[in-house]
Amino acid sequence: MQTLINYTLYLADNALILAQRNAEWCGHGPILEQDIALTNISLDLLGQSRSFYQYAAQLINAEHPSAMPATEDSLAYLRDVFAFRNILMNELPNGDWGQTVLRQFFFSAYQFPLFERMKHSSDATLAAIAEKSLKEVTYHLRWSSEWVIRLGDGTEESHSRMEKALDELWTYTGEIFEPAPYEKAAVEAGFGVDATSLKDAWMERVSNILQEATLTVPAPRWMQTGGKEGKHSEHLGFVLAEMQFLQRAYPNATW
Repeated sequence: MQTLINYTLYLADNALILAQRNAEWCGHGPILEQDIALTNISLDLLGQSRSFYQYAAQLINAEHPSAMPATEDSLAYLRDVFAFRNILMNELPNGDWGQTVLRQFFFSAYQFPLFERMKHSSDATLAAIAEKSLKEVTYHLRWSSEWVIRLGDGTEESHSRMEKALDELWTYTGEIFEPAPYEKAAVEAGFGVDATSLKDAWMERVSNILQEATLTVPAPRWMQTGGKEGKHSEHLGFVLAEMQFLQRAYPNATW
């Protein structure tokens, strides 16, 4: 049961933290249409996180019936930095528009094959969430791909900015495919997806889009890791401080 809880929280945390980062663009996008598009992607990710948190809370309450009941809100707002399992890339500051859309592309290119396989999970709830989320991720992937191409193969300045974003983000992509112990256990239990098996599909899609964007795939390099096991950058603390303030300042507040 604990493996399923940890795996579900990993999926939830990834979606929640990226949703929070993307939401920072609301009202600040380059044009109204794309401001709304990224805000909708943020809401999609938030919806995914809610589904996973609700399931995790259900599992936790079944595992610990005598403890204070867990809820989606308590899992999002009352856990500290080291309890979060999201990858480091998702907690990084947004940077400019190019860096934001490139990160979304990298993550969506991972979520797409992940959910394609997870919809066949032996766990019926994970499978159902994956099947529903896949429809959203299909759009996220198309939208972010188009922006990467548009900026990479655009003006001299936009191309330069995308090169800079690629250099800064690439070192965080390797963590996606380095399975944490609970991911390995989830695969052995039959309900998880082997992260290493997704790398080839991710790399093929990323390479094709980068080529179309006239950007070069970076050479192999050392990769940042740790987020999946609670070892985060200082940036996550600031994200949580803003996101969790109301609930921590006014416990159990309701609208």
